[in-house]
Amino acid sequence: MPLDIRTIPCLSDNYAFLAHDPDTGATAVIDIPEAGPIIAALAETGWTLTDVLITHHHYDHVDGLPALLAAHPARVIGAAADADRLPPLDVAVAEGDTVTIGAQTGQVIDVSGHTINHIAFHFPDSKALFTADSLMALGCGRVFEGTKAQMHESLQKLAVLPEDTVVYSGHEYTAANAKFALSIDPDNPALISRVRDVTEKRANGLPTVPSLLSEELQTNPFLRANDPAIQAHLGMVGANAADVFSEIRTRKDNF
Repeated sequence: MPLDIRTIPCLSDNYAFLAHDPDTGATAVIDIPEAGPIIAALAETGWTLTDVLITHHHYDHVDGLPALLAAHPARVIGAAADADRLPPLDVAVAEGDTVTIGAQTGQVIDVSGHTINHIAFHFPDSKALFTADSLMALGCGRVFEGTKAQMHESLQKLAVLPEDTVVYSGHEYTAANAKFALSIDPDNPALISRVRDVTEKRANGLPTVPSLLSEELQTNPFLRANDPAIQAHLGMVGANAADVFSEIRTRKDNF
């Protein structure tokens, strides 16, 4: 059976995710912005926490870990190359390694750009991709430590995954991302329709995360640097996709 995944709002606009393997009872949490909502979700579901998967070192993805482990001891997994900036790890991983949640196996993908050594976790049998601050709903993370070319390369790794993959990203930024997307891709009917849906969901207090990779490929400008309409809007027809991506990211930074 696929993982049973619950979206847990944390802080002002973060998400954590509980991923439960029904066959074994194993349960992982992906990122720990704060402990309280995760502990409450474990109590509500009756699931036993076995694993913690950390995507990157930023405080709003790790600060809840000490309190969570005090209540629910678990195996902590994160990037070996970032171990000096992460909480103590029980298992250190790198791109190409696998992780397990019970009987479910996930692949580790290096998605450096937002930070160096940021990782994502892809569980193909569950069609689940945990991306945190790399690929986001209608956007991508700001490039703090890496280069824009590096971020573009990272997102291209995710863009070639099966289109029915469900993307579990780390923040509720979709409404703001939608406004920017429309500014450079205003005639995209799929984007216009998605923005209407995002607006309705947020008006009703509903999350816009997770999203389908197929939706992102159709509407997320950071995955569409090769699109002729976007290139024309930017005055970059025929330009290298990495250069177009860099221009899109620069415009978003200043939007």
